[in-house]
Amino acid sequence: MADMIVADQLVKSFGAKRAVDDVSLQVRRGEVLGFLGPNGAGKSTTMKMLTGFLKPTSGRAEIMGFDVAVDPMSARRRLGYLPEGAPLYPDMTPWSLLHFCGRTRGTSGSELRRKVYASIARTNLESVVAQPIETLSKGFKRRVGLAQALLHDPDVLILDEPTDGLDPNQKHEVRELIREIAPEKAIIISTHILEEVDAICSRAVIIADGKVIADGAPGELAQRSEIFNAVAVMLSKDVAERARAALQPLDAVKDIRAMSQADGQAKLIIAPKDGAMILNTVAGALADAGVDVISVRPEASALDDLFRHLTLNGEAA
Repeated sequence: MADMIVADQLVKSFGAKRAVDDVSLQVRRGEVLGFLGPNGAGKSTTMKMLTGFLKPTSGRAEIMGFDVAVDPMSARRRLGYLPEGAPLYPDMTPWSLLHFCGRTRGTSGSELRRKVYASIARTNLESVVAQPIETLSKGFKRRVGLAQALLHDPDVLILDEPTDGLDPNQKHEVRELIREIAPEKAIIISTHILEEVDAICSRAVIIADGKVIADGAPGELAQRSEIFNAVAVMLSKDVAERARAALQPLDAVKDIRAMSQADGQAKLIIAPKDGAMILNTVAGALADAGVDVISVRPEASALDDLFRHLTLNGEAA
């Protein structure tokens, strides 16, 4: 299967500052790649080079086999792009903006109307199609930006923070839409929301200081965390030390982290040795020690933990 998005040793410098430093990646049809990194890591700059909005200092970017620098129009015809901040014409309505975008891509007549209606329906914009964009909430503006990216049904989507500003229900709708269209497209999603990677991405790339420091399926990356298969115990602060004393001697326990919570509660994260499954062991030990707990469940922050470890320590995984 051919790569639909290619970044080959991309470098972008702004004066003495190297914002992107030798980034290479490939995305195939059916892949949703989560592009992760702290603020200033080089995510948006990389995406702007992939879409042709920035010229690389060196390296090459391709969309569907077309070099973005050599044949930009052919690349852009096959590309849908939601930029950071979703810049839009504020005095237009979503309806007029989408018609304008369609006409700039050479679509007209009934075909244009069909595409506009479909894009509006996909992004649930029916209630605001006649309002000036400047009067819309941040969430609706984001959805208008997503609608224009989807308008021409492109093979490749590059989405910079697609759920930024959306409420939980709207985020769910956008994620469901991405899942629905993913099998026929190659998609890159830049995000700082790690739960989004678990929810919709088949692969994740972590970038820091302009360099790729990790690349793999979200589950594979999570396994590299020290708290992979860890157990989270919620309990009263008053019994936290009794719980720690009951769990510390267990052979399967590598480490225990304690975090204060609201309302007099505490959270213990019990990390296993060698990623072992220890949920039943932890629950049994606490029951045997007579420690009352609020909940005992798997800890779901392994990818967050790895992200912090890699981006703060500057290590590659």
